Amino acid sequence: MPKPVVLLAEELSPATIDALGPDFDVRSVDGTDRPALLSALADANAVLIRSATKIDEEALAAAPRLQVIARAGVGLDNVDIKAATTAGVMVVNAPTSNIISAAELTIGHILSLARHIPAGNASLAAGQWKRSAYTGTELFEKTVGIIGLGRIGALIAARLQAFDMRVVAYDPYVTSARAQQLGVQLVTLDELLAESDFVTIHMPKTPETTGMIGAEQFRAMKPTAYIVNVARGGLIDEAALHEALTTGEIAGAGLDVFTSEPPAEGGTAKALLSLPNVVVTPHLGASTDEAQEKAGVSVARSVRLALGGELVPDAVNVAGGIIDPYVRPGIPLVEKLGQIFAGLARSPLTSLDVEVHGELSDYDVSVLKLAALKGIFTNIVSETVSYVNAPLLADQRGVESRLIVDADSPEYRNVITLRGALSDGSQLAVSGTLTGPKQIEKLVGINDYALELPIEKQHIVMLYTDRPGIVAVYGQKFGDAGINIAGMQIARRAAGGQALSVLTVDSPVDEELLDEVREAIDADLFAQIAITED
Repeated sequence: MPKPVVLLAEELSPATIDALGPDFDVRSVDGTDRPALLSALADANAVLIRSATKIDEEALAAAPRLQVIARAGVGLDNVDIKAATTAGVMVVNAPTSNIISAAELTIGHILSLARHIPAGNASLAAGQWKRSAYTGTELFEKTVGIIGLGRIGALIAARLQAFDMRVVAYDPYVTSARAQQLGVQLVTLDELLAESDFVTIHMPKTPETTGMIGAEQFRAMKPTAYIVNVARGGLIDEAALHEALTTGEIAGAGLDVFTSEPPAEGGTAKALLSLPNVVVTPHLGASTDEAQEKAGVSVARSVRLALGGELVPDAVNVAGGIIDPYVRPGIPLVEKLGQIFAGLARSPLTSLDVEVHGELSDYDVSVLKLAALKGIFTNIVSETVSYVNAPLLADQRGVESRLIVDADSPEYRNVITLRGALSDGSQLAVSGTLTGPKQIEKLVGINDYALELPIEKQHIVMLYTDRPGIVAVYGQKFGDAGINIAGMQIARRAAGGQALSVLTVDSPVDEELLDEVREAIDADLFAQIAITED
């Protein structure tokens, strides 16, 4: 039997080749040479890439034998994941390969800002000797605020504590117990901005976090404060940052990422590059020899698993491995239930039960617990969440999880419930099922409220006291704003009690309108949930 063909489309470390082992026919091609790439893909069972090679619908069409695309890094902007999934091709990456490199770059930016290292270097290289012009500040006993206390945030906290800095953090999904383990004080975002001498942001880029640091946040900061972003371009409003830096509202900024990369001529990001109080790097978060080697070795191992027919924990579009066809449709359903759960949770999760009821109890459904954790953390951490790191993310946050399997399901063939305890003492449960020949994903319960509503990309969930005219109130407000309600279901336990309303809307709703509706109906629970699909 011929060996499976593994195509290296970019230069990878010798350790990557060694990790693949002798069981494959390893070939190389220049992934930036499009005709050569398309020709080489014809025989490939797997392709390993970095950031320069684009694997899109055209490339997939040229690769009839392709089983796995492996990106030796974190980002997947150069891979059409939807097209790969449609083609049945697994996509894997190396989600934890660069966390130390990113944390260390953040420290480098903080030190560079505090001691004016780049400006001092440039001045001396130009033949000048201006010691007094570059008087800096010590990190000792200063306060650093970390926005997003995930894996990278935790590494930064540990390193900055060695400078005897006070570390505060804002992360609505981290428990106080976990923060205490890290030696970090949890505060609100407003408190963090007001108290910090250095602010560093490590959040995922979602509709909710895009532009989360803007003009209002800069006004809340000290005029002597610095802000650093090595996470994602767009988390900071670049126009507001430029204004804050040029007016002296804050002292400086360290940037590794930008909304447009490279920064476009005439854009705000380009204007930031010329400011004397800005330290910039060209997206170097993962650019270390160690991170590149870790990434290559990690995806090489994933390729071995994928081509061997085993479960691939780092797969971002499918779980892979030997999963019964009857179980597999439940994986995306449970991921979406996890996102709904996270959107409804009003305090950090402390424990989670994944309950599988019905005919699925006869199968190995352990992957569904991984899917639940992956869904819960997808939009609330800065890292790429996969089946391998989702349990680690839960463990880091002190979240205990269990899988409970039961054959009893009186209303549906199968029902999957995510039931969790939150740090404020409350509990939350979200249930879903698949119905009909087309296996439609449906939300069938929130807490004790019974529903049956197809899961779509955008939902609004409201809990309020049931009384006449309420539907007309929010219906009119959304209608006046041009928000189309594509579906709606209301559930209640008794007339005049509390009613739960779940709307499906065609487009996101801005926060100002949501606040207006929340106040108009006096809602006890109000959440907008955007479902992210791989």
